[in-house]
Amino acid sequence: MNTRRTTWKWLIPALILTLAVAAALIWWFATRQSQPYPLEVAHRANALHEQMLSFDSHIDIPAHFGGEGSEAYRDGSSQFDLVKAGKGRLSGAALSIWAWPEFWTGPNSPHRPTPGFIEAARHEQEVRYRIISGIAKDYPDQAGIAYSPADFRRLAHEGKFAIVISMLNAYPLGDDVASLDTWANRGLRIFGFNYVANNSWSDSSRPMPFFGDSPDEHGGLSDLGKQAVRRLNDLGVIIDVSQMSSLGLEQVVDLTRAPIIASHSSVRGLVDLPRNLSDRELRLIRDTGGVVHIVGFSSMLRPFSKDTLAKVNTMRASFGLPEVQNLAQASMPADPVFSIWPEQRFGEYAGQLYAILETDQRASLKEFVDAIEYAVKKIGIDHVGISSDFNDGGGVIGWESVADNRNLTAELIQRGFSDEDIAKLWAGNFLRVWELAQQNAIHAGTGRSNQQGLTQNP
Repeated sequence: MNTRRTTWKWLIPALILTLAVAAALIWWFATRQSQPYPLEVAHRANALHEQMLSFDSHIDIPAHFGGEGSEAYRDGSSQFDLVKAGKGRLSGAALSIWAWPEFWTGPNSPHRPTPGFIEAARHEQEVRYRIISGIAKDYPDQAGIAYSPADFRRLAHEGKFAIVISMLNAYPLGDDVASLDTWANRGLRIFGFNYVANNSWSDSSRPMPFFGDSPDEHGGLSDLGKQAVRRLNDLGVIIDVSQMSSLGLEQVVDLTRAPIIASHSSVRGLVDLPRNLSDRELRLIRDTGGVVHIVGFSSMLRPFSKDTLAKVNTMRASFGLPEVQNLAQASMPADPVFSIWPEQRFGEYAGQLYAILETDQRASLKEFVDAIEYAVKKIGIDHVGISSDFNDGGGVIGWESVADNRNLTAELIQRGFSDEDIAKLWAGNFLRVWELAQQNAIHAGTGRSNQQGLTQNP
């Protein structure tokens, strides 16, 4: 007998079996790392995203987006692009025309905004508008502007990404409420009054003493802000109360004739921040028929650790400031004394503060869905939605970009949410609000062309 041949006869199958087992183990470890959910949950999440509409109610667009190397069609460094949206089966999103113009140069720069700041902010708006509208113009086979819920559905069914144009911060509009008409004609469909710091329209949930702000200096909405609520209703533009003061939110609720939204907020019942919504505010938004979109932003979902608070207090002591005891005080440069600090000193403090806060442990998908569950229990499944705040600090472990949307859906499935409920969270609730806002405008006898889903003039 040829023993060598006999050995190889048994060795080759054994080698093949060993390699097969090794390959299976490699695959198992790889999928465990990339997909922590059971296969049946992953399959159900995949199937849901193939058939339901999905919408992210707040994504920021960097000012360099669309430039060489960061084109919308590339899978680049941004948390959003058309490639990632396709991977995550995201039907559409509110892309934000965002501007925050309070820049200073030199030690004697004024704390309060000047007309020059307004012009700078308007320039920022125009840059982002050109970028956002340019996505649809440059890639018409992949994306389009949605001017109505019908447009959104049509684009999604055509396999195109539906862009909903939103605006954050009334500051760049100055005192010109009539500019809302211009922007609505350009495609604006969601308008948020506030960012950090008060403006001439409304008070922010985060007033900034360095800018000369005091809490509730307008008592919520100014006369301009009240006019704006009525005009936005007339135009069929959805009002967004994220980042607005509590008094301002209450006044919007009293004045509005249409449902409102919070486009990117979380809940104060889990993390006690002024930027988050109290249970009462959740109910007020619900009572308009509106939607609270829970945001995947770590510091709004997970309290800063005691170690981080201790680091903040050590840093504050070096600036001669007293210790703070709670999260709200630690997370914002909001001490009244900042109103008399020179720009350089304030900048140093803010830079050191945020450097410390960024080292804190990030929130996970579990904590994100904890906040969604909290809101659903407080105001019902018909009044809760999803937002990321990608490209401006958003993103949690497991949901790092729009490509990871199915991980979020899998987590919702694991928590027992039905397919119908998940579809409401991802887009159904927002589309209902949008339809009601536009119907309200039609009944008011205005916004005719805006409600027909026609291409607008830039």
